[in-house]
Amino acid sequence: MSFIVLVVHVLAALGVIGLVLMQHGKGADMGAAFGGGSSGSLFGSSGSANFLSRVTAIFATIFFITSMSLSFLQFEKSRSVGVMSGVTITSPAAVPGAVEELDSAVEEGERSKVDEIPK
Repeated sequence: MSFIVLVVHVLAALGVIGLVLMQHGKGADMGAAFGGGSSGSLFGSSGSANFLSRVTAIFATIFFITSMSLSFLQFEKSRSVGVMSGVTITSPAAVPGAVEELDSAVEEGERSKVDEIPK
């Protein structure tokens, strides 16, 4: 599932890059106003800008949705397999004599015995 979302994500990214590069900058409109000849084009005088803007917005929306989907899928995958998945934690009560040694060290105020307690 994540492979399909990743493929769509990469295609949407390439689509956004291509469409942004195809669009004209703001300065190109002034030259077209003085007889640039764009009124006889396929999309009309301002139709190409609107069409490319809409398609870019669609690809950007697809890119955003696939980004969120990939993030969610990775979170679910990392949630099931953690860093501490193979580690067993034992309580001090499971180590024989650890609790008694700790209590006696705390009562006597000796820090050296606290450091010697097996972990």
